[in-house]
Amino acid sequence: MTTDDTDVIPVVPPREEDDERTGVWWWVSRVVSYALLAVMILILLATVVVPRVTGATPYTVLTQSMEPTYPPGSLIVVRPVEPGELAIGTPITYQIRSGEPEVVTHRIVATRQSGAGELTFITRGDNNGADDENPVQVGQIRGEVWYSVPYMGYVNNWLNGEQRKITVAVIVIGLFGYAVVMFAGAGVDRYRARREHSS
Repeated sequence: MTTDDTDVIPVVPPREEDDERTGVWWWVSRVVSYALLAVMILILLATVVVPRVTGATPYTVLTQSMEPTYPPGSLIVVRPVEPGELAIGTPITYQIRSGEPEVVTHRIVATRQSGAGELTFITRGDNNGADDENPVQVGQIRGEVWYSVPYMGYVNNWLNGEQRKITVAVIVIGLFGYAVVMFAGAGVDRYRARREHSS
């Protein structure tokens, strides 16, 4: 009868969990998740936070008069500007009739100054074949177009009043929670890796 004194070193198979965290699909899903989070944050900043903080106003383009620059459904953010700073080529948003809320966004194509020193602007839509019929008075101007976000105008129209506040709050909380989960998961992974390395 013989005895074998050879030590047997158990081979521990890699855990499925580890394979999942180092595979191609794990990396792809992680990159896509972070990219989507970044895009959502940028959209939220561009459409809600920046206009509110800077005193700018978001409007939705409803007609084709400014195609291809601002097609229907675009969200344009308009900031206040001094009339003297407006130059030919600047797209502006102005009241169609002075004192009324309805506005339009067209580009300045010429300026006029009356003998009394009153400044007016001749405008035209990029997609229109003729100048607008009536010159724009200084008091009608809401501001110049600062930037635009394609397709977000439809969302802006859908969200209004109380609905906008609730939706924005839900998105902010959701994004914050998602970011916390992602960062916490990354921290747990690092902790486990360190623990396994030291044992």
